[in-house]
Amino acid sequence: MDRLNYINSGNAAYINSLYEAYKQDPESVDFGWQKFFEGFDFGKETPTPAAAVTPETPEHFLKEINVLNMIDGYRTRGHLFTKTNPVRERRKYFPGKELETFGLSDADLDTVFTSGVEVGLGAATLRDIRQLLEDTYCQSIGAEYRYIRNPIKLKWFEDRMESKRNTPSFTVDEKKLMLDKLNEAVVFENFLGTKFLGQKRFSLEGAESLIPALDMVIQNGSELGIQEFIVGMAHRGRLNVLTNIMEKPYKEVFSEFEGKNFDEDTPFGGDVKYHLGYSTDVVTKGGKKVHLSLCPNPSHLEAVDPVVEGLTRSKIDFKYNGDHSKIAPILIHGDASVAGQGIVYEVLQMEKLDGYRTGGTIHIVINNQIGFTTNFKDARSSTYCTDVAKTVLSPVFHVNGDDVEALAYVVNLAMEYRQVFHEDVFIDILCYRRYGHNEADEPKFTQPLLYKAIEAHPNPLEIYKQKLQKEGSIDASLALEMEKKFRAELQVKLDESKAEDKFTETVHMFEGAWQGMHLATTREFFTPIDTAVPENELLEIGKKITDLPKGKEFFKKIEKLFDERRKMVDSTHVFDWAMGELLAYGSLLKDGHPVRLSGEDVKRGTFSHRHAVLTLVDSEDEFIPLETINSEAKLSIFNSLLSEYGVLGFEYGYALANPNALTIWEAQFGDFFNGAQIIVDQYIASAETKWQRGNGLVMLLPHGYEGQGPEHSSARVERFLELCADSNIQVANCTTPANFFHILRRQMLRDFRKPLIIFTPKSLLRSPKCVSKLEEFTGGKFHELIDDTYADPKKVKRVLLCTGKIYYDLLEKQQVDKRKDVAIVRVEQLYPTPVVQILKVKAKYARATEFIWVQEEPENMGAWPYICRKFHNDNVINLNVISRHEGSSTATGFAKQHAAQQLHIVSKAFEAPAGKQVKAAVKATAEKMANVGVD
Repeated sequence: MDRLNYINSGNAAYINSLYEAYKQDPESVDFGWQKFFEGFDFGKETPTPAAAVTPETPEHFLKEINVLNMIDGYRTRGHLFTKTNPVRERRKYFPGKELETFGLSDADLDTVFTSGVEVGLGAATLRDIRQLLEDTYCQSIGAEYRYIRNPIKLKWFEDRMESKRNTPSFTVDEKKLMLDKLNEAVVFENFLGTKFLGQKRFSLEGAESLIPALDMVIQNGSELGIQEFIVGMAHRGRLNVLTNIMEKPYKEVFSEFEGKNFDEDTPFGGDVKYHLGYSTDVVTKGGKKVHLSLCPNPSHLEAVDPVVEGLTRSKIDFKYNGDHSKIAPILIHGDASVAGQGIVYEVLQMEKLDGYRTGGTIHIVINNQIGFTTNFKDARSSTYCTDVAKTVLSPVFHVNGDDVEALAYVVNLAMEYRQVFHEDVFIDILCYRRYGHNEADEPKFTQPLLYKAIEAHPNPLEIYKQKLQKEGSIDASLALEMEKKFRAELQVKLDESKAEDKFTETVHMFEGAWQGMHLATTREFFTPIDTAVPENELLEIGKKITDLPKGKEFFKKIEKLFDERRKMVDSTHVFDWAMGELLAYGSLLKDGHPVRLSGEDVKRGTFSHRHAVLTLVDSEDEFIPLETINSEAKLSIFNSLLSEYGVLGFEYGYALANPNALTIWEAQFGDFFNGAQIIVDQYIASAETKWQRGNGLVMLLPHGYEGQGPEHSSARVERFLELCADSNIQVANCTTPANFFHILRRQMLRDFRKPLIIFTPKSLLRSPKCVSKLEEFTGGKFHELIDDTYADPKKVKRVLLCTGKIYYDLLEKQQVDKRKDVAIVRVEQLYPTPVVQILKVKAKYARATEFIWVQEEPENMGAWPYICRKFHNDNVINLNVISRHEGSSTATGFAKQHAAQQLHIVSKAFEAPAGKQVKAAVKATAEKMANVGVD
């Protein structure tokens, strides 16, 4: 910076002094000046035309530096002056790229400058240097890369781009292949538009060059060693990608337009055709077999991004033995969504993290320059829609969508960069949307001038045909024959689809790692699964995970904790929650099931209970007790970035690829899952009925009312239960370490997979009452319902049904007051609801006249809205409720009010006269706060 400041102030004397110092001792000046003076001396020794003799004057030194500034200016800002927009004039940027901007003029154009060595020309005229820069940085390709901080990567780009001037050079055969793919893209959209008039298809028209670009990704990627691509994209252009890239039969797509894929006997609700996924194997022109997967996804834009990344990482871990050079994710974005959806940023921040890296993603942006109806000037504050890429220093290429060869060239460059540096690359295809948001929409309502230009603009196929004909690569008859032949093929497939009465789409659900799995029936949920572990094996696991290695220094609190855990194994044979959890992981690893746990602070656990990963006192080295188990199964425990939406989507994708791994996401507090509600709604709860895709993901959500305020109490049990139908998910709230142990094991030992949501404890983690004996692990199983063992069935008049932590408050009251006339029944699995077991409980307590649901949550929250719908006013069992009064907030922020409410719930549940302290607390808060009421 000092050097530039001197130069810009015209201090030629300073340059002379540096040069003199360099001649005496090159090491006395910094490296940049060494290279410059080295080139300057080389230029003096190189014969040049007499008219362009390089003068040895300080003024020329200054202009040499100005030329270097010009080179840097083009590299840094040349993308602002490109010819990348096919239908609009580019915005003007100041300062521009005129010679005067860099302290040069037309009079300097034929002067030879040794600065030409910087761009590989050697000593060259300013005219030639500038022309190289114009060709490289200001034509159909705009390159943003100078913010990358690694000089090796900068040189990598400059060597490749400037040596070829970012000018494509393809053989005639390669050009014909690109023409063929472009022909397929354009004709397919036109065919759908004429044959299925008025139907939504979210046409690719205006961005058809995406198809030859994707084809080039696969062709070139396979030559670079990639064996599999996993693609995520929104709906625009999806049908074109499915058929012309994924090779989904045209007949199947036509049958979907005809509605012949509907089966009234199917239990699945299905989805619209432009949300569906597909997987297949394709053979490239080079004879390489490549597996392609297009993930199904909802309309919620960019929600598929983390799912693709998780799916890719899972395959890297288990299919490719950690080699991310053999598989690559491709994310296809829209310009409005890549700029506007925060999930894109969350996913980008995973790029280099150990627990989430996938070896680099190819991001392709279909830049329509418009959202639904929103102009780009109203859709973002950044210059480009891709500016989010700069946060992780990913290079960005902006390409004119009408220039298919430029796009193919950039794709090849991006693929090579990904394979060399294993980092993300963005390709921003500047194009347009020929119609509105869908084909029935009228875009002129909001963009009249733009769509007047678009109407007059030829499609990319016409532009490319004219280019090839002009240069003599093809004649007109070849292009015409291509179009005629392909259109005839489509007509044949359409006729075949019309001749069929019904079409059933092939779903590749149980291939690969999913072999042996099936979609479960409701009855199978209650089929007992043997999840017990032999005593000797369980104790052996317990010893290994409580044994701290000698010679390593741990914190004294950790050593004490592990001493207590070791006593559980050696003497007491009574285990707390943390030990029950770790024993579950250890036993599954022993059985050969990989275990992956991620989330904010999961290594230690938010509540310092887990300590699955220990950090040494005198270093940042880690010790993982679970890794001492003799198992070949992979254990992965990662503290995640501070993200819920992105990380939950990633873990969902991870579980999707490998059903044999126990994949867990834990929220820091259960309430925080609401930042990932989209993944819960669009994937976890509905993917099976929409796309017939099972998933075994486990969500651990700390839940319980301990007076920690509105945001640290409720994991929103009601939200999950309102999503429950068709046995789509499992929702549980375990009250014992053993039951938690068994439900985790059950998740892996069934031959089907369903998402599992477990509301986990906070204060109970250290409660002496929340423990389980050894025999409950070695001889038990998961209990959907746990009956009372204290109450006398002959005396019971009231049955309290509850779930989770409130049980222990009720239990204490029952024990202190010796109330054998009140039974407390725990519903451990809220969904699928153990109705038959509840009815058996009712039969057992035949003399009971009251059945009451008791919960900590307000009446309009928690499990009650669901339980009420299931049982209220039922002829078999008529439930009432005791809870907090309905509220707009999950919990009070006042500790005293919380305590009063909690005491009142328990007191009312037993209908015993409350003590003076309880009465006084309830009365005082009731007078001050209307919301203290308990129904």
